[in-house]
Amino acid sequence: MSILRTDDGTDIFYKDWGTGQPIVFSHGWPLSSDDWDNQMLFFLGQGYRVIAHDRRGHGRSTQTPGGHDVDHYADDLAALVEHLDLHEAIHVGHSTGGGEVVRFLARHGESRAAKAAIISAVPPLMVQTEANPEGLPKSVFDDLQAQLAANRSEFYRALPSGPFYNYDKPGVEPSEAVIANWWRQGMMGDAFSHYDGIVAFSQTDFTEDLKKITVPTLVMHSRGDQIVPYAAAGPKSAALLQNGTLISYEDFPHGMPTTHADVINADLLAFLRS
Repeated sequence: MSILRTDDGTDIFYKDWGTGQPIVFSHGWPLSSDDWDNQMLFFLGQGYRVIAHDRRGHGRSTQTPGGHDVDHYADDLAALVEHLDLHEAIHVGHSTGGGEVVRFLARHGESRAAKAAIISAVPPLMVQTEANPEGLPKSVFDDLQAQLAANRSEFYRALPSGPFYNYDKPGVEPSEAVIANWWRQGMMGDAFSHYDGIVAFSQTDFTEDLKKITVPTLVMHSRGDQIVPYAAAGPKSAALLQNGTLISYEDFPHGMPTTHADVINADLLAFLRS
């Protein structure tokens, strides 16, 4: 396995396939780099070098009791970029991974980056505040933590069976394989990392980070997203970016890179080639 050891002793597992311009994929909570299998194989076939890592406490990376905040996530990504000596990299993040990408570019600069894309991503801010009335009440995230603490296995079965992929919507046919793969990825990580990760993805304000980013950035979000509300996320992020482009979808779920990979891959490829 390919492993990077960070300055604080955390081992970060990563995949690195192919040659060409690098695309670095950052996954969502509480999953792993495996969630990008479709995209990695697709873009590998398009002549790109594809790279994805397991966030600390997720997948095959160290189950560490510390560093479950967006700054550490961004620093781990920066360490990977430096370790692989990447240049002109394209950074793609889904959900929490979108926040990781945004914080990485704002915190570590864009000297090694060419473009970025954030998909169903948590920025600018998920939690509801006086300044962010479109967000979700903090009680929603408190409940997620309570369900995780009560029975993580059942919780990680229920979430993909319902709102993550819109399998609870009329006319949407659930895929047992997709649900099982989500559960498998989630259970590879540790409960404590994921518990703290809920605070990281829900309460981090990325507003100032977004304003700092100058590389062309594609924002992809669906109005049908039941996890990260469209009105609080996609359009706001695109407006805050200096060079942002928004693609909106109607009925796609939060996990649209899996359920609608053909559309997401095609739109992302068109952006990369533009």
